[in-house]
Amino acid sequence: MIDLSTWNLTVPATDSATLITTDRLNNGYESQYFRHNADGSISFWVPVNGSRTEDASYPRTELRETQADGTLSYWYHASADSYLSAVLSVQQVPSRNKIVIGQIHSKDEPGSENDPLLKLQYHYLRGNGRIEALLRKRPGDKEVENILLAENVDLGERFGYDLRITPSGKLGIRITSKGDDGNLYRQLSGYWSKQQLYFKAGAYIQDNTGPTNEGGRVTFYWLNSLHR
Repeated sequence: MIDLSTWNLTVPATDSATLITTDRLNNGYESQYFRHNADGSISFWVPVNGSRTEDASYPRTELRETQADGTLSYWYHASADSYLSAVLSVQQVPSRNKIVIGQIHSKDEPGSENDPLLKLQYHYLRGNGRIEALLRKRPGDKEVENILLAENVDLGERFGYDLRITPSGKLGIRITSKGDDGNLYRQLSGYWSKQQLYFKAGAYIQDNTGPTNEGGRVTFYWLNSLHR
């Protein structure tokens, strides 16, 4: 079973995105956007016409790291070795073919440079499933480096990712799949040491137009975040 005791969930319901608290999520929450499966996995569905959070252009069904009491979790990378690991499959992509499946985000504060450090993206390009790292070199940078990590990851295929940041600011990404494996190691800019970070995981589609049955569908079979 996937431990959801340190996550909350955003779903693209009603007129604005709805936050499902940690307590509600762990008391059996299910909907058309999020469900538990008999094998212990969890499935995420995001329609392109779903509602969005205030600062986003696209809808999402996405977990966000918290404390066990539901308090939002933030951490400086110097505080611990921080890991996010998952095994998942992407069953459906929207017409623009891109779904963000994991993130290392920075704290949202008025006037702060709170863009994500990293978005891990599944990109179904001309029948070829690619895993891409969208990496921001410094907080506030508008340009994002797109780094190809793995190819030949089919729709419906299980694959894994591991994200790690060490206390010294070294970023590691590992992708394991049937078709291709990939690794990336990068020393982060010192500017990131001043940013409070947190993990996100789920289905954040990069599309917002189309019919109601168009969207992203992702299943996670394993998900774990750890700080030690």
